[in-house]
Amino acid sequence: MSNVADKPVLVTGASGFVGSHTARLLVESGRKVRVLLRKSSNTAAVKDLPVEIIYGDVLDPNSLRTAMQGCSSVFYSVVDPRFWLTDTTPLYRNNVEGLVNAMDIALELGVERFIFTSSMGTLGFNPNGPVTEDIPFNWLDRASPYIRARLEAENKFLSYCREKGLPGVALCIANTYGPQDYQPTPHGGMLWDAASGKAKYALDTSAPTIDIRDAAAAALLAEKHGRFGERYIIANEFISNYEFYRIAAELRGNPPLKIIPISIARAIAATAEAIFKLIGKKDYLLSKDAVFLSGAFKTMDNSKARKELHWNPRPIKETIKDAVDWYAQHEKAP
Repeated sequence: MSNVADKPVLVTGASGFVGSHTARLLVESGRKVRVLLRKSSNTAAVKDLPVEIIYGDVLDPNSLRTAMQGCSSVFYSVVDPRFWLTDTTPLYRNNVEGLVNAMDIALELGVERFIFTSSMGTLGFNPNGPVTEDIPFNWLDRASPYIRARLEAENKFLSYCREKGLPGVALCIANTYGPQDYQPTPHGGMLWDAASGKAKYALDTSAPTIDIRDAAAAALLAEKHGRFGERYIIANEFISNYEFYRIAAELRGNPPLKIIPISIARAIAATAEAIFKLIGKKDYLLSKDAVFLSGAFKTMDNSKARKELHWNPRPIKETIKDAVDWYAQHEKAP
């Protein structure tokens, strides 16, 4: 790899949670950072960073070409997370077509590293133990359009690495939490609601978690150590909603949330979904897919990332405290 200090790097999706933290860590590492943003993007997460801004869109190859020109590495963190859309066309355009455009331009311009922010939603289920990168996707019958779009994107990415020589590394990232969550993300918003006493109930589920700063660290380590065409699980502690939100509530002197059995949540979601469809309501958050995904992901084995990337994530209690302190300071109740 060339002397990275001599060339800029590009971060796409830099207004988002993963992208902004990746850009921040790159700046702190002394890199020359360029970001691709839509003119409509909320720039709160990067407005204090000394980065070069290129306005454009991953659906516009010309703007991608301008942004990527002369860059040694691309950190691709564009994702359309709107799993609740009734019309799922944007999910495929933004999550799949945009990535293909970026990969084509990266190959055209000779980019040396392409770090792709993927999702734990592309991993297969393992009923007999922790999930690893080697388990093929095996739950297409339960996959929502959002998951299918993320899976298609990752499959195209891996095929570009195999067949076209894209120097790419994929990171399968779990639910992210931490400070500087300006939007906030849905997960982060629920964390703050639990901590501040606004939320009273949570589902009886558990999920893998990761500190957003550790996700960004994994991206930089993948650029340095990742093997081309490989994917790495970027997930840390598997924790129940009860324990996760109990820690958060305790930090602000509030009682733990009451837990709703998953069977009741499924029934509520099924009823609500039927009513929404009957009255023609679109883009609703409460759905059977959402309830299913809230508890679909189990313990994940991050040993490959620890060994090959030299990645060492922090304890979840530290993440929760830092996130809650930041939300409190910024009064980021959604």
